[in-house]
Amino acid sequence: MFKTTVFKTTVALLALSLPLSACTAQPAPAPSSNTPVASATFNFGTGAVPLGLDPALESDSESFRVTRQVLEGLVTVDATTGAPAPSLATSWQELQDGLAYSFKLRPNVSFQDGTPFDAAAVCTNFNRWFTLPPAARGEGNDLTFKQVFKAYSDDAKNSLFKSCTATSTSEVRIDLTGRLTGFLQAMTMPSFAISSPTALSSMSANNLTRTVTGHNISAYGQHPVGTGPFTFVSWEGGTVTLSANRDYWGTKGEIGLLHFITYDQPQARLQALEDGKIDGYDPVTPGNFDALVKSGEQILQRDPFSVMYLGINQAVPVMADLKVRQAIATAIDKETLVKQFFIDGTQATSQFIPPKLSGFNNAVAGYSYDQDKARKLLAESSYRGEEIKFYYPTNVTRTYLPTPEKVYAEIGRELTAVGFNIKPMPVDWADNYLGKVTSPGDHALALMGWNGSYADPDNFVGPLFGTANGEFGSNDPQLISKIDRARSLPDGPDRNAAYQSINTQIVQTVPAVPIAFPISAVALSSRVVSYPVSPVLNEVFNQIKLAQ
Repeated sequence: MFKTTVFKTTVALLALSLPLSACTAQPAPAPSSNTPVASATFNFGTGAVPLGLDPALESDSESFRVTRQVLEGLVTVDATTGAPAPSLATSWQELQDGLAYSFKLRPNVSFQDGTPFDAAAVCTNFNRWFTLPPAARGEGNDLTFKQVFKAYSDDAKNSLFKSCTATSTSEVRIDLTGRLTGFLQAMTMPSFAISSPTALSSMSANNLTRTVTGHNISAYGQHPVGTGPFTFVSWEGGTVTLSANRDYWGTKGEIGLLHFITYDQPQARLQALEDGKIDGYDPVTPGNFDALVKSGEQILQRDPFSVMYLGINQAVPVMADLKVRQAIATAIDKETLVKQFFIDGTQATSQFIPPKLSGFNNAVAGYSYDQDKARKLLAESSYRGEEIKFYYPTNVTRTYLPTPEKVYAEIGRELTAVGFNIKPMPVDWADNYLGKVTSPGDHALALMGWNGSYADPDNFVGPLFGTANGEFGSNDPQLISKIDRARSLPDGPDRNAAYQSINTQIVQTVPAVPIAFPISAVALSSRVVSYPVSPVLNEVFNQIKLAQ
């Protein structure tokens, strides 16, 4: 047995800050024909049950963790450079100054149900996303398609998506109505993975007739079918089981049977790892760090590529007062929160765009912690002691929020200290917390976070502030217009300046309070020799190497 050590491994975000606008790429090498059939069983602990397994209709990281194993997109993220890399497309070309893209597709690939992968299959998926009926568009924040392309077919004049054309069996063309600088980067997101057209049809993917953990999904959302290295087997309670795809076109890996097992309490995950019931888990919480070190387990840290924030809903009348929002921002001691409740190395922030991406604005200081100033702002505001409903999730650990109950308690204490009348609103994560706080409702305040999916500032401000939404209850036409313009600008000084201006406006108008860029970590047993840790969570388990 080899000696186990604590690794504090970070995937360099410097690579993710490089320009990602390459127009062509070379095919990945084909796997050896004598690749052995994977036989190992691997058990991985997670902090929450997936909301659903149709990535086009979900946005939570636990859903994506599973679907990344089963489905693939046209492009993926290069683990070294952060640039778009070949996946189901072997190469691509930008056309008409960014108004169209042509993709050459990987040959001899089939979906796990035997359906051939070809250009028609790609267009079936794009057209499904574009024409998605309103009833299937989710219960909270906009789905990824709308976040990226702005609108569906029933509002086609405002959509950036124009058409998908199968120019041959092995080549597809995507036409846009306007330039979208981050298009290729966005295509690396799990939401744009290509599903089997046969499965989408046979399982009525757009009909959300089933409910899991308080969230409406379709039959397909319980049984995804893609081209990835693992095939869906079952989803029973808190356990999702996958098996190796024997016909996978790429590296098959060493794992034959894969179980994702939910342990919503951090101590339960730690105990399961120490007892040998699981081979690893995500996320690690600060309270378990020392115990993992003492037991000799591995800890792999990701570079910060998410933001934890306090959402403010301006549809609740008192929250429409800017001075109330400024008082909230000034009352929060971010440094104490970071020190007490996040992994060492986490940085407090006043902005939503991480510092290693273009658009981060060094000139924006944000609101410093000052309780006397917060009291003064509150006294000058329209607030008269109204009850403030503060929502926070329970029985869950998120990569951006490892200990939600403790974070709520500290922020609630700080807000109460300056004069707010806080009413705690705990909601079990499994009771559709995500849907409740991103839909219109009575949540005045809510703990939330955003996991970055690709290295472009639009990925951090576009989904949150690029449209009016139920989470923040605000409609800022000027901010929305700025975001629309910035996402179409070519990479360079003008685009950087545009996002810096957006950052400044968000700080000044306080639609939410950014608190931290959290570091997250994975715990692994000595059985694991190599794990594909990724700041954008692009962690596909056929890349795991096990001790022999």
